[in-house]
Amino acid sequence: MYQINEIFETIQGEASYTGTPAIFVRLQGCPVGCAWCDTKQTWEAKDTFIVSLEQTLEKKADSEHWANASAEEVLAVFNARGYNAKHVVITGGEPCLFDLVPLCELLHNNGYTTQIETSGTFEIKAPAQTWVTVSPKINMRGGYEVLASAMQRADEIKHPVAMQKHIDELEALFEATGVTPKLVYLQPISQKAKATKLAIDTCIKKNWRLSVQVHKYIGIN
Repeated sequence: MYQINEIFETIQGEASYTGTPAIFVRLQGCPVGCAWCDTKQTWEAKDTFIVSLEQTLEKKADSEHWANASAEEVLAVFNARGYNAKHVVITGGEPCLFDLVPLCELLHNNGYTTQIETSGTFEIKAPAQTWVTVSPKINMRGGYEVLASAMQRADEIKHPVAMQKHIDELEALFEATGVTPKLVYLQPISQKAKATKLAIDTCIKKNWRLSVQVHKYIGIN
């Protein structure tokens, strides 16, 4: 069973799949503790907030309410709601708290592609064809280390930055894990001008890429 915070159809606004119609499956639960997290409602899976799956689908605002659902029930939601997108983004929370193989395989067998967005602090359990976005959470208050195995599995690295320290930490992580990713995206935290300039300048210098959270600029989920 998967702990579902919400399921919705939108446009992917970040990194390689920017502009792609996508179904987001947001899972509940994350102990990492990122200071700038914009989904803090997903951190704890309290029993007092369990609701039906239908109730999570009808949410009008962010909330801590969540529902248990099987992979088959998740797929049934897609069909019942008439979603057109064929790309599924599994996010959180921290989705790698769960074994994502059953869900991803079911989706692949029904014509969907899958993507996971993870902090890289838990083992990634997903099929080989699943696109893995690691947004490495370094020195967060939860105390979890970014796993070398997660960095090696990543198809892309997407790193939030606000100051030079964040770039230095990322480069130190590459050295410590022995990983030189082919795709590195820098994402300015909160779209602030100083962070955006730093990200742009660094991307040009290092031949990395910029991720600007398009969905926030155009005002969609």
